[in-house]
Amino acid sequence: MSISHRRWSAAQASRALGVSAKALRIYEDHGLLRPERSEAGYRLYAETDLERARTVVQLRTLGLSLAQVAAALQGDAQAMQLALAARLAELEDVFQHTRRCIDQVKALRAGMAAGRPLPTGNWAGALQMPVMPPLSFALPWPWNGEWFELAEVRRLNYIVGPLGSGKTRLMHCIAAALPGCVYLDEDRQGWEAPGDAPGGTTVDAELAWLCEEGAIDSPALRVLVQAVAGEKTHVPLVVEMIENGLDHATQEALVHWLRRRARQGAQGEGAPVFIMTRSSAILDLDLVGPHETIVLCPANHTVPQVVAPYGGAAGYEALASCLATPAARARLAAGPLAT
Repeated sequence: MSISHRRWSAAQASRALGVSAKALRIYEDHGLLRPERSEAGYRLYAETDLERARTVVQLRTLGLSLAQVAAALQGDAQAMQLALAARLAELEDVFQHTRRCIDQVKALRAGMAAGRPLPTGNWAGALQMPVMPPLSFALPWPWNGEWFELAEVRRLNYIVGPLGSGKTRLMHCIAAALPGCVYLDEDRQGWEAPGDAPGGTTVDAELAWLCEEGAIDSPALRVLVQAVAGEKTHVPLVVEMIENGLDHATQEALVHWLRRRARQGAQGEGAPVFIMTRSSAILDLDLVGPHETIVLCPANHTVPQVVAPYGGAAGYEALASCLATPAARARLAAGPLAT
């Protein structure tokens, strides 16, 4: 078989491109790729498909949305210019922050070399990803007053645990410890959406971005976006079961959006968000970044613990066992089929 006629399976294509097979399916769902199908129904990628996919991956690496990638592939030069200009502004913000951190570290080293004592204040912030002040409190039943401390509160914090592990009680304690916190319970009861953030990106614009990423507009999604990006963006947010009412694609788009905002928040914007989840689409352990913290509530009601998102870390296996795909979660919610 000549090279020009060679076909790659999804697994082979994902390895060649350095992305997951799930990413390739998402690109296909958005019309960016159109692989052939074998007689058995399996996807087959030609060399031209791989070249197109490489372009998609490179544009996504630059931070372009799926809609912006589609416009670029269609030769829309104006849309490409606008997308690149927006991305350049984001990168320049990150660069300025990094440069300030470098200057602080250089000054610290120079001072130490000159024999000066360590400065007072939060000089260590230049050496690590920004965090919020730590949280600490006595845990209620079923922990019976044991002390809990979350030393590293990130911009995006996950609370995970099996049924009956006390994670809802932990969420209530976290909310009580955060002044001015907005709390969204599982049914989103009592939430009255305020207006858009004055002088900032409107909620409708954020929803449009999410829909470009594959989300489906719905009341459940609108409540979340309003709570995160509305006029109370400066106060902490605590959300029970964030995946409720959202399909798989919407969950993936939502967490991509939250991570994007977490990166922006590292530059001084916004307040921490705490989300309870049991969905592997929301908490994909392979994608957890430096602006995120995972707290596991163990089934045996020992004190909740921070878990690192890699195999072999303490609590990792228990954490992974708590997460299920949206399809599995939907089956569980629906209950057994009538016979």
